[in-house]
Amino acid sequence: MERNVQFIGESSAFLDSVERASRAAALNRPVLVIGERGTGKELIAERLHRLSPRWDAPLVTMNCAALAETLIEAELFGHEAGAFTGATKAREGRFEEADGGTLFLDELATLSAGAQERLLRAVEYGEVTRIGSNRPIRVDVRIVAATNEHLPALVKQGRFRADLLDRLSFEVVTLPPLRAREGDISILADYFGRRMATELEWNGWPGFNEEAVAALKAHSWPGNVRELRNVVERAVYRWNYPDFPIDAIEFDPFDSPWMPQGDEPSPEQTKPASVVISPLPDRPLPDDYKLAVSAFEKALLEQALIKHRHNQRACAKALGLSYDQLRHAMRKAGLLGTD
Repeated sequence: MERNVQFIGESSAFLDSVERASRAAALNRPVLVIGERGTGKELIAERLHRLSPRWDAPLVTMNCAALAETLIEAELFGHEAGAFTGATKAREGRFEEADGGTLFLDELATLSAGAQERLLRAVEYGEVTRIGSNRPIRVDVRIVAATNEHLPALVKQGRFRADLLDRLSFEVVTLPPLRAREGDISILADYFGRRMATELEWNGWPGFNEEAVAALKAHSWPGNVRELRNVVERAVYRWNYPDFPIDAIEFDPFDSPWMPQGDEPSPEQTKPASVVISPLPDRPLPDDYKLAVSAFEKALLEQALIKHRHNQRACAKALGLSYDQLRHAMRKAGLLGTD
């Protein structure tokens, strides 16, 4: 877990979730934390532990999706020497390591049917049995589990045990996605930007200009706070003008004209895209040709920037310009601040 990341945000949806977790922390009951990737489920789990009477006992974390199905039960419940090939000595499982404290099970929905059955017994009776042993071991562990799946739907599909879900869902904390946290994108972007500027030893924090802020707000953020942090830190790190507001945002770090395409493109795919010129509306010709052309170019740039969510490199590619050519055109049209 990242210990240096705080809860940042002031939207009611976000604060309500944090408050629910804070209230549940004092109770010795299991808690389910539900949310999309990157919403901060591990931070909620840590909060549940730190605000509980178990705060000075171990907080043990296990990512259920990171282990092969054959190893999950051995990791959770431990094993005796010789229990399986490679088990040269006895080993405690995560339940024993977390005795007296909290066990955080991330990616809960990936547990196998066998692991779910053994987990149910551990939660229900407070006992675990190492693989290769017949002697149950008493443990005092609070379970906090997290997933980005809809567990009731998995129960209906027969992929998750209904009785285990009943045991684990005393309280369910559902974290809102970043796109539903009104006002928090700007706050988080400023926070991560300031931290990155400090890391780069800048003299100050210039912030983002209006176009960059608009692009950040318009993005859908499928990766939520984790994605926002990467985008902001990458923008700061790549910015060469620490005294001026940042105006270049790149949402997809893999976007490149030299990105491998896999299969060879067909001849049709290699043809340049045709440019369709709309006829001029039936109205008098302008008195000032240059002014009219400038206005049209500015409108075209604005339309392209909006379409590509102010990703300037994607916009340049769509218009058939280099990045520098696009920047020059934007500066000429008054769409850039002073560099």
